[in-house]
Amino acid sequence: MSRFGAKTVKTDYKQLVTTNFEFLGPHGSIFTILLLPLTVLGLYFGCSQDGCPPSALLSLKFSEIDFTGFVYDRVAFKAYIGWIAFHLALSVATPGQTVQGTITPDGKRLNYKINGFNSFLVTMSLLLSLVYKHGLKPLLWIADHYVQLAIAGIIFSFTLSLALYLRSFRSNQVVVSVCGNSGYPIYDFWMGRELNPRIFGIDLKYVCELRPGLIGWFVLNLSLAARQYQNTNSITNSMVLVLLGQGYYVIDALWNESAILTTMDITTDGFGFMLVFGDLVWVPFTYSLQARYLSMFPLELSTQFFVFICALNLFGLYVFRSSNSEKNQFRTDPSHPAVAHLKYINTARGTKLLTSGWWGMARKINYTGDWLMAVSWCLPCGFDSVIPYFYAIYFLILLVHRAHRDDELCRKKYGKDWDVYCEKVPYTFIPGIF
Repeated sequence: MSRFGAKTVKTDYKQLVTTNFEFLGPHGSIFTILLLPLTVLGLYFGCSQDGCPPSALLSLKFSEIDFTGFVYDRVAFKAYIGWIAFHLALSVATPGQTVQGTITPDGKRLNYKINGFNSFLVTMSLLLSLVYKHGLKPLLWIADHYVQLAIAGIIFSFTLSLALYLRSFRSNQVVVSVCGNSGYPIYDFWMGRELNPRIFGIDLKYVCELRPGLIGWFVLNLSLAARQYQNTNSITNSMVLVLLGQGYYVIDALWNESAILTTMDITTDGFGFMLVFGDLVWVPFTYSLQARYLSMFPLELSTQFFVFICALNLFGLYVFRSSNSEKNQFRTDPSHPAVAHLKYINTARGTKLLTSGWWGMARKINYTGDWLMAVSWCLPCGFDSVIPYFYAIYFLILLVHRAHRDDELCRKKYGKDWDVYCEKVPYTFIPGIF
């Protein structure tokens, strides 16, 4: 069984063949490939100054919905391509420590340059210089071309994914992903056939995992806050909460960029449409939904609700960061005073599984903290519309699915030891409940 429950035949490293499928196989992948872009566009047109959703949409009067911009825009497309190229260039040009990733199927360790945070600083410096010179115009242009940029991203994602799929057949030495080498073109296009595509020494999957999407999300939030300020001559405390909460999340991810080298995205999944679209379109244009909503419907929160949301965000952050830090500390130095007292079980593989501390409470306690932060980003939008809560709903589904994938991997990896661990730590997310 593979990491995702897919049976594999392994004759040598490049011949891992997927025989069982995720996402309902080739037919399900077609549906998902079509659904994701429609969801991004639906969230945009489903929320306008006329309402969220617009009254015309509720009454099915589609002729009254403003579909302005639902076309290819050359300037926006050039701006989007420039943004991607800019971050590819920064991945080479900015300084950073070089570290090795995990062992790939061909027995090698690839080098990765950890400079995402430095790239963020360069980007913000250039953005500040533009604002200093031109005022809010650059940010307002981004806010006013939101959907045009999203459409550019959709076009680019399809193009890049197709190019990567075709390029993966260039040699029989290409290291393929067990997830995307089924022989069904549409499924492999979706999952990604090549594991670590590199061009001119740039690891495309690694760079795209955080840089263009996460930093793009941050810039979109700033542009939408600028739009709110331009419209109302003020920034509401709800917008401040969204900017700070999501901004910290972005900065924290970039600061701890090396942590992604052990995630399934890097170690297992190929770089296909699933990750390309997810990194370059889904993240920036669905995660900025709360800021976009507040740019159209400014909301000033009561002091009590403001404090509650802050507390929820900080608690979620504490659970997320503390649990991850505990796990990482135990992996690197189990004799450290901070973790030496923790209980664990020894596995036949020679590794240890924590059964106390954070990881004795639930097997995915870090996911719980992550989701609490997601909820705290949605709450500043109030309760007049469910659309700003799309992220929290989607993210919960994603985390449950990811937990299932992780569970399948660990059951394959640890065998009966994993069953013993699950008996000692029976809950997945919430201690005593689930």
